[in-house]
Amino acid sequence: MQYLFDVWDKVAHRLKSADHILLLSDYDGTLTPIVDKPELAALPQEIRKLLRKLAKNRRYTVGIISGRALADLKSKVDLEGIIYAGNHGLEIEGFGSSFLEPIAEEMRPFLQMLNQALSATLRGIKGAFVENKGLTLSVHYRTVDGTEERKVEDAFSRITDPLHVTGKIKITRGKKVYEIRPPVDWDKGKAIAWLVAKCKETRGKGEALPIYLGDDLTDEDGFKAIERNNGVSIFVGEGNYQSLARYFLKSPEEVAQFLKML
Repeated sequence: MQYLFDVWDKVAHRLKSADHILLLSDYDGTLTPIVDKPELAALPQEIRKLLRKLAKNRRYTVGIISGRALADLKSKVDLEGIIYAGNHGLEIEGFGSSFLEPIAEEMRPFLQMLNQALSATLRGIKGAFVENKGLTLSVHYRTVDGTEERKVEDAFSRITDPLHVTGKIKITRGKKVYEIRPPVDWDKGKAIAWLVAKCKETRGKGEALPIYLGDDLTDEDGFKAIERNNGVSIFVGEGNYQSLARYFLKSPEEVAQFLKML
């Protein structure tokens, strides 16, 4: 990865010469710092103003792609005229249409039961909790004492391993979080490919240059899709992280600086 600000002239040339720019970003850890509890991750007013300004610019289409539930994401960002993709792209609103992965929707009752089982199993471990996002579940353990993390892993495996092995669920890991998803071939990368195609279809002219910013393992699928579409992929974090992204920025504060430069 290259530090984006070290090669800004080269990137800026691509941006200036693009017919249109599809600007997509993750939320937690990218636009906002990582916090102990999901509900505490408030979007800084400066970033909200910058996104609003870019969304009103005809050269840009702006979207947020997050592991959060769609309703939660919309509430946190609170901007009109942009694309929202929740639950890693399983539910999308944008370009005057919406997308809901059908198998994920059918699995809501099953995930609700799994949520209850996991919550009961983790009840005795301080700081561990399950976030029910409707189409997916997240088991958070950021505030769990280091000596107790193995207990979280063991409890999680005890409940989910049989379901994972038999293909009833998919499991991914993030920063102090386990993600449980429906067993469908859909992720942030597929969502980005869908949005790139929708953008082209809606505009009906010229290519759009896609940009994606993300900070976690679940964003790697997004970076792959961006590279396949000859776009600009930006990892947010230290540059020694092994990511598929072409560029990196060090923090959400530098993301704000990047948005200003746009």
